[in-house]
Amino acid sequence: MAIDWSKIYKKYKGLWVALKDDEQTVVASGKTAKQALDMAKEKGFKEPILHRVPTEVMPYVGSAWL
Repeated sequence: MAIDWSKIYKKYKGLWVALKDDEQTVVASGKTAKQALDMAKEKGFKEPILHRVPTEVMPYVGSAWL
């Protein structure tokens, strides 16, 4: 099932986010992956999912290999 990250994109564009296992709940954010990870660990999340939110949304169709 597809996940709607449009709210995450609007709020955290260009930042690193640490997500809960549900892949939708942001538990921390920062300018670097280390900042987001450290903040998440301080809040008790030992292994969050790290993701860099793009600065602009680019559609992708097809394969990189032709």
